[in-house]
Amino acid sequence: MPDSNVPDDLDAKHARNREQRIAAIKRWVAYIESEPPEKWGPQQNAVVNDQLEAAQRVQTSAAHKQHVTDVAADIADAAADTDDT
Repeated sequence: MPDSNVPDDLDAKHARNREQRIAAIKRWVAYIESEPPEKWGPQQNAVVNDQLEAAQRVQTSAAHKQHVTDVAADIADAAADTDDT
């Protein structure tokens, strides 16, 4: 008997996860708009530093590292383009 509900369940889970991530981002934006950078800046730095340390502990291929570098460059370019306008 095929398990036809599995893709639907997975799609629903992905949708819920996406909604939760968007809600968390909105809460973070509201927080940084209501608080001075001196308060939230160190918090954000701690999160980013922890993520970097975790990423450094994971063994990744050169191709993946290059992909991440390329994506970061694309994001930086897009941000620079919006800053220029």
